[in-house]
Amino acid sequence: MACPICNKPTQTAFRPFCSKRCTDVDLAKWLTGAYAIPSNDPDDAEELENRLRDTPETKPH
Repeated sequence: MACPICNKPTQTAFRPFCSKRCTDVDLAKWLTGAYAIPSNDPDDAEELENRLRDTPETKPH
């Protein structure tokens, strides 16, 4: 199996990746939304805006 980031052979310790670097690259893509599936439905964006506006902020104690 090849690493999905760089296509090098997979290393058991980092499966399905080849290295810590590639695991971090993959995580960064998830966290920045690079793997997000775009929606063309304007209702989705409006619903999210409403939820965010109506949700009280939680502050750490």
